[in-house]
Parts: sequence; structure tokens; C-alpha cells
Amino acid sequence: MHLEHVNITVPDPEASAAKLAKIFGWKIRWQGAAINDGYSVHIGDDASYLALYRPGRPLEPMGETYSYVGGINHVGVVVDDLSATEARVNDAGYTPHNHADYEPGERFYFDGPDGIEFEVVSYA
Repeated sequence: MHLEHVNITVPDPEASAAKLAKIFGWKIRWQGAAINDGYSVHIGDDASYLALYRPGRPLEPMGETYSYVGGINHVGVVVDDLSATEARVNDAGYTPHNHADYEPGERFYFDGPDGIEFEVVSYA
């Protein structure tokens, strides 16, 4: 079993996808019209992806998610080279935080495009 995708609502899927491609080396798997007069960009690798969705109506910010049923609190991404990924996060203008070493790996977090928090993990 593996997780294929997560669908997240964002205001500008193309811009968010471009930033994530630079940070993680992901590619656009598909993009086009979506439900409710919306637009989606699927960005990831051959095994999994994020579906970045914009509906055809105005959006409202969700705010803090840890107190809400169904809130997405962060997206975990496994990388081979934690230091190189952290450099790309910095180059993209985001600030890594909560660095930690734990068995069996290392991690840090950053608040990325659209305020989505990412946990970046390496088991190398």
C-alpha cells in the first residue's frame, strides 16, 4: 500500500506547483479543468502527488487546523538529501524550523506555499 495523492485547495495551483517543483524536484503529472468550475495541477513523482485545486469561487482562509476535524496539519515528504532540500527551501524564501534528529532519521519543517506546512524527512 502507498498513498497516491492528497487534494488541497489553494488560490493559485500553477504558482504553488512551480515553487514545489523547485524545492522537491517534482514534475507536473496533469493539469486542467476540475469540479465546480475549478482548475487543478497534479504535482509529484511517478508514485504520488499533490492535487492542487482552485475552485471557481472565492476562497476563505482556514486558519489553524490542529483543532478541526479533517484539518490537514502538514504534508510529510521523504528526501534523500536533507541539507540540499533545506538549501532549496531557503532559496525559495521559506524558513525551515523545528529541526530534529530521531531514530531512524532527521527532519525539519517549513511553512510553504499557501501556508501549507511541510515536514521534510530523510532516512539516509
